[in-house]
Amino acid sequence: MATAALPSVRARLLRLQLFTLAWMAVEAAVAFAAAWNAHSTALAAFGGDSLIELGSAGVVLAGHAIPKLESMAARTAGILLLGLAAVVAAGAGGALIAGNYARPSFMGMLLLLASAFMMPVLGRRKKRLAAETRNAALAADAVQSSMCGYLAWTALLGLGLNAVWRLGWADAAAALCLVPLIAIEGWRALHGDACSCCD
Repeated sequence: MATAALPSVRARLLRLQLFTLAWMAVEAAVAFAAAWNAHSTALAAFGGDSLIELGSAGVVLAGHAIPKLESMAARTAGILLLGLAAVVAAGAGGALIAGNYARPSFMGMLLLLASAFMMPVLGRRKKRLAAETRNAALAADAVQSSMCGYLAWTALLGLGLNAVWRLGWADAAAALCLVPLIAIEGWRALHGDACSCCD
C-alpha cells in the first residue's frame, strides 16, 4: 500500500469505528430499555450482543496504539458471545416454561428494523477495509456487524408476531432462535474463522 494512501485508509477506519461505537451504544441502551419495559428476552439478547460489538469496535480502534489488543479481541468476543448464548437459552427457556411472556414493544421493533438494514451494510464496508488493510480484528468486527443484521431480523419476527397476534411466547421463541446464531458467531470469533454466510 502506498504511503500516501495510509492517511486515507486510517481516516476511513476511524470514521467507521467511531460510527460503530456511537450506533452500538445507542442500540444497546435502547434495546435494554425496551427489553426492561416489555420483559423481552429477545431484546435483552440483542442488547447483550450490541454491548459485545461495542467492545469489539473499541478494541479495533485502540488496536493501532496497542497491537496486542487486536490478537486478544476475537477470542475475548468469542468467549463473551458463547456466554451470552448460554444466558439467553436459560432465560428464554425459563420464560417459556414459567409462562412469563413479553409485552409488545414498538420501540424495540423500530430499533430492530433500523439495525436489520444498517448493520449488514456496515459489515460489508468493514470487510472491504479489512481486506485492504489485512486487519484481522476489523475482519472479526465485520462478521459481528453482519451477524447483527440476522439477529435483528430474527428478534423482529418474534416481536412482530407478539405485536400483531398477541403471541407472547413468540418473543421467547425468537430468543431461542437467536441462541445458535450467537453461538456460531462466538465460535467463529473464538477460532478466527471467516464467515462466508455473512457476505
